[in-house]
Amino acid sequence: MLFGFWKRRKEPRRPVDPLAAFDELIENLERQASEVRKSAATLLALKADLARGVERYTRRLEDISERRATAQLRGDAHAVTVLARDTSQAEALLATTRESMARADSDGKLLLEAAAELGARVAELRQERESASARLTVGGIVTDALRERVARFEQALVVDAARDEVERAHALADIYREERREGTD
Repeated sequence: MLFGFWKRRKEPRRPVDPLAAFDELIENLERQASEVRKSAATLLALKADLARGVERYTRRLEDISERRATAQLRGDAHAVTVLARDTSQAEALLATTRESMARADSDGKLLLEAAAELGARVAELRQERESASARLTVGGIVTDALRERVARFEQALVVDAARDEVERAHALADIYREERREGTD
């Protein structure tokens, strides 16, 4: 049961390419925003159902009130008692439904705000990604240009070294020539 307990967890692979890291983050935020929007839509649909429930309980209370008034006019004490109990139950259901509707409304608004913030963050990251892409492209061009410049500089150094070697060879030849002249003189 505890065989994997002492094993070291593998860390999730991080993208090597910085643009891939941006893409991964943007994808995760878009997925999160989608879930938040779906939850907000669910709460808005629930709010509509609860609004219909409020209307239904309000009509039920009006109906009970009318029947109670009729029972009181007829002097039916038992019906008045039963209708009073029905009234308190309907009022409790109406209060609970209103509370649920208020909570669904506030939670829905909160989720819509969160979705808007995530959308803004995604847009911001997309702009930042485009900027990073441009900078990486320019950086690559500059790096290539510098490599070419370094290669030309290295070639110039090689040519200078060859010239120095040729001049040393000429100087050495001149020294041998003079020694020969001196030796023949």
